Amino acid sequence: MGRGVPHGRHVRRGEEAGEEEVNAPARLDPAVPGSAEAFIVANTRPLAPPLVPEILLYLAEESLPIWQKTEDELGQINVPPPYWAFAWAGGQALARYILDNAALLAGKRVLDLGAGSGLTAIAAMKAGAAETLAADIDRLALAAVLLNASHNGVVVRTTAEDLLAKPAEAWDVVLVGDLFYERALAEHVTRFIDEAVAGGALILIGDPQRNYFPKGRFTAAAEYRVPVTRELEDAEIKRTAVWRLG
Repeated sequence: MGRGVPHGRHVRRGEEAGEEEVNAPARLDPAVPGSAEAFIVANTRPLAPPLVPEILLYLAEESLPIWQKTEDELGQINVPPPYWAFAWAGGQALARYILDNAALLAGKRVLDLGAGSGLTAIAAMKAGAAETLAADIDRLALAAVLLNASHNGVVVRTTAEDLLAKPAEAWDVVLVGDLFYERALAEHVTRFIDEAVAGGALILIGDPQRNYFPKGRFTAAAEYRVPVTRELEDAEIKRTAVWRLG
């Protein structure tokens, strides 16, 4: 199953009557300092993911309102889903495993691939990683990562560069939380993982074996029953594993 967030074009205020927006506030622009952060704080609240109560994240309590609000503020439709606003099952399981096995990351250079909220990047720093780079092509996600990292008293570097579009660099540990939900993405992630392992990296993956998870390629290290919302998943408890390679 892929990630599914309810979606449909909504009518903006004034459209029914054919009115033009007058004195409309400035649109959200993630490139403008403070804009993305203000939007995140206004539309989420600090919550602890059920499996990782040690960490607080700015999370949305419902999926459709935050998606519609994101479209409205950006002045666009069909914008990427706000994956950063939710603690997905794979990320929760991976963060739990990291905190419970801190020696694996202590003193290491860590990459959080497709960081979303930054949950696993934050867990890595709490586990004693020397540095962690959170990579995500969604600039709203990167703003959320920095807010969440600050809220948890750790420092995480970020990049909006599409790391999947180039050869993998050398890392001690690569974290992959819930990235096998689309075929093309899964293929790119798998290629990146293979290159990273060849370069000496340990790969840690949190995934409930979604549709495009490459079964039989990784070793299961731990299994968790992760509380999630039925609005985003097909069950209230998602059976999720952490997998290792390298």
